[in-house]
Amino acid sequence: MKPTLIAIVGTNASGKSSVGLELAQRYGGEIVSADSRQILRGYDLCSGKVTAEERQAVPHHLLDITDAGDYFSLADYQSHAYAAIDDITNRGRMPFLVGGTGLYVNAVADGYDLVGAGPDEALRERLEAMDAAELVRLLQEKAGELPAFLDVSNKRRLVRACEVALSGRSLAETRACSPRYDVLKIGVTWERSVLRQRIDERLRRRLEQGMIDEVERGLAEGVSYESFYNLGLEYRFIAQYLNGEFAGYEEFYEKLHTAICRFAKRQMTWFRRDASIRWIDMSDDPVARASELIDGFLAK
Repeated sequence: MKPTLIAIVGTNASGKSSVGLELAQRYGGEIVSADSRQILRGYDLCSGKVTAEERQAVPHHLLDITDAGDYFSLADYQSHAYAAIDDITNRGRMPFLVGGTGLYVNAVADGYDLVGAGPDEALRERLEAMDAAELVRLLQEKAGELPAFLDVSNKRRLVRACEVALSGRSLAETRACSPRYDVLKIGVTWERSVLRQRIDERLRRRLEQGMIDEVERGLAEGVSYESFYNLGLEYRFIAQYLNGEFAGYEEFYEKLHTAICRFAKRQMTWFRRDASIRWIDMSDDPVARASELIDGFLAK
């Protein structure tokens, strides 16, 4: 009998973290983050990490485990996640996999068979010398249609995707699966206009709390502009803003807000392709509905 895993997935600003927290408290669980930005140390506001108080209420795993610019593959993430989930299970707790990086979720929940080989440094140097548009064209030549999960504004991810494609592997890494867990996937969703409003409110709040200061401090400490630019989304736009590449704050804000909304749409496209996800409406007591699904799943 396989160990049990509950996955809570959704887009940026969907409220999946708060739902995961309440469910973990209700079921005596711990949370394993499935977010490709939250694995980076520091920059808590830019990546939307849970607060210190929330981490104290419910143990969280796979936050702050690598530095920006370090090589960290999908296989690395899967290995860390497996170790955390097995540890949680062995201590008699319930593991909750919570996040919006669809490839991370599926690598663990579906058990992708991955090769953990390190990078080809010569190939990486050649790819990093290319700009984002050249990398996209290369990917299209080698892999055809780009997958919905790929953030094309994130050069680091484009480089890694090109490495995968040039090795002859699928960008989704789904040639073979060996599931380790009995998984219930729950997706949280809002009506599109409501989600856009939530993205707006969340972005304004995080900017007021000092999101720009995080990147400014990183630059002052020696993190390169290119490193922030290549991370995409908030990191990239804030670095551009600090570099004077926008006419002013309002242009910066509007373009960043639009980019986040587009990314959320790509996230939802990715998740909607997974027929195993049980969707719940966040406007109607999502914790109660999720609990019904979990209770039924555990009773099997």
